[in-house]
Amino acid sequence: MKIELSAHEARVIGCLIEKQLTTPDQYPLSLNALAAACNQKSNRDPVMALEETGVQQLVDGLVRKHLVIEKSGFGSRVPKYQQVFCNTEFGSLKFTPLETAIVCELLVRGAQTPGELRTRCTRMAPVGEVGDVEAALQALAQRPEGALVVRLPREPGRRDSAWTHLFSGEVPVPVYEESAPRQTVASEARPAATRPSADGERLARLEQEVAQLRSELEAIKARLGAQP
Repeated sequence: MKIELSAHEARVIGCLIEKQLTTPDQYPLSLNALAAACNQKSNRDPVMALEETGVQQLVDGLVRKHLVIEKSGFGSRVPKYQQVFCNTEFGSLKFTPLETAIVCELLVRGAQTPGELRTRCTRMAPVGEVGDVEAALQALAQRPEGALVVRLPREPGRRDSAWTHLFSGEVPVPVYEESAPRQTVASEARPAATRPSADGERLARLEQEVAQLRSELEAIKARLGAQP
């Protein structure tokens, strides 16, 4: 099944995965807890301000897509929700713990470099070297059923390229222009017409030396002519 999520649906799914991994004793989530998770100011990009009614509509839509189910405990009067997006008997998406953490981070925080993911995924899964994260990203990008993540062009000034998920459709690929070489302040401040070339300076020196030699030669001639 091809999964397509809006930005808000991706936030809801990402938050459910995150809380399932980081606070399992408080999972599944009530609507109030899910709205609070979606609107967190930490580890979220962009920061959102979703109303509970809006989150309820998102959850209802995800239930219809068979990506979320209501899972209230015995005797609970408050509906609670859990994800069946991945790693469940109901869905086809099966991830390793590191892959799950990477997908979760991309859903709640957007495009990130392998180094950023290595730091942020540690709260959800064991993470070794950056190379382990890069290998997991490559595996997600080469899934038999189709790529789930994609590497973006490297931004100017950054050492590594960022990766983003493809659960919200194709990603517009930004194009970065190479920066034009800057002239020095001195060359920018001096008008082009007033910049003497090296050849011009050399010619001026030669003319000055020739004029001096001529003057000295005329002086020698005058002394010789004055002798008896």
